[in-house]
Amino acid sequence: MSLVKISKQEENQPSLVVHHAPIVSSYNDRIRPLLDTIDRLRHLKIMQEGIQLPTIVVVGDQSSGKSSVLESLAGISLPRGQGICTRVPLIMRLQNHPNPIPDLSLEYNNKTVPTDEENIADAISLATEEIAGKQKGISNIPLTLVVKKNGVPDLTMVDLPGITRVPVHGQPEDIYEQISKIINEFITPEESIILNVLSASVDFSTCESIRMSQRVDKTGQRTLAVVTKADKSPEGLLEKVTADDVSIGLGYVCVRNRIGDESYEEARAEEAKLFENNPLLSKISKSIVGIPVLAERLVKIQAAIIVKCLPDIVRKINEKLSVSVEELNKMPKHLNSVAEAMTMFMHIIDYAKESLRKILLQGEFDEYPDDKEMHGTTRLAEMLNKYSEELHPNKSTVNDSDVKKGFLVDEIKVLEESKSIGLPNFMPKSAFLTLLHRKVHSISDKPVDFVEKIWSYVIDICVVEAFG
Repeated sequence: MSLVKISKQEENQPSLVVHHAPIVSSYNDRIRPLLDTIDRLRHLKIMQEGIQLPTIVVVGDQSSGKSSVLESLAGISLPRGQGICTRVPLIMRLQNHPNPIPDLSLEYNNKTVPTDEENIADAISLATEEIAGKQKGISNIPLTLVVKKNGVPDLTMVDLPGITRVPVHGQPEDIYEQISKIINEFITPEESIILNVLSASVDFSTCESIRMSQRVDKTGQRTLAVVTKADKSPEGLLEKVTADDVSIGLGYVCVRNRIGDESYEEARAEEAKLFENNPLLSKISKSIVGIPVLAERLVKIQAAIIVKCLPDIVRKINEKLSVSVEELNKMPKHLNSVAEAMTMFMHIIDYAKESLRKILLQGEFDEYPDDKEMHGTTRLAEMLNKYSEELHPNKSTVNDSDVKKGFLVDEIKVLEESKSIGLPNFMPKSAFLTLLHRKVHSISDKPVDFVEKIWSYVIDICVVEAFG
């Protein structure tokens, strides 16, 4: 990353001296191993296990200048264009290294794709299409960009889709809700640092990204604001960043966006001149202006949050590991050959036979005196009693009004239909068969259900007996 000094020549004209040095290089040796560890944990998807990792999350309204800030930090070009350019969470892993030749790669869908500075924007676009489709929809599946380059700060950031309320052609109607869901997922954890990108030309209190961050970080202690396009709207900027009406706990950094075909070195030189010479912007403290200052602030904040969270992360990992090891030890040993598999299979058959013998002859398992489910005789008796109640519903299981309303209605109807010559006090055969058929039909499914319940219970207790 280029650092810029402004000196005076004999003609009393400002002269720019640009030199290269790693930003806050004193931090690199100490923070890089920790950051690599966090990145490896992120790659292992440990967050899916409920363990949150410290993360710098970049949010901003659409067209706030978010991509320009990230480009300046990384020294590379990102996809540009109308509408949403970032359609998936882009994890940017920046690593300063001494090799003058940059090493860039993309990681997604369980593969690594090498690329270079000239083709990085197209490579990101192609990877995004593979993840989120060729339309303009979004996805919460992340894409990782690894940038190893001389002079970049050692940082890992997650760039999220820019906030928009109005869907354009090809976008789903609920695009705002989808983006909001992804943003909230990343900024809600206490381990997340929110890098809120704001345009100098807008009222900060009306920015949707500010509202979102305030919902999860009411005191602002996890939020750092970057004010872009300072050269476009210098009026009142000093008052905005000093008044802090929106409670930005980690403060503000004002920057100038790269314009047109400017190189990154030229952009930083122009930025330094702007905050030095502009009559309005020169009044802003030099401790809160410029991309180099932003990079330094981010590295320090990142180091602090990693050091703070790491002991808790280690504790949670050890707890998860202990549970997993305990479950692993309970599992049968690994089988290395067909012969071992056949031996184990025969043992399983023997266990199953013994379990069936116990349940059929004894109905009990003496090995489980405190487990009610393993007392087969009692459980089977309960099932039989319940089955009997289902076959003979009493007043407690049948509504009284229904009984009165339908009392002997069907029987009387059948007898009326079967009136014919017959012996007195004897029910006609046709009536008897009709009533019997109806009664049998009404309970025909109950024996099948009962047998299935008994069989399911027998299987369950046999499995417990055989495998513990």
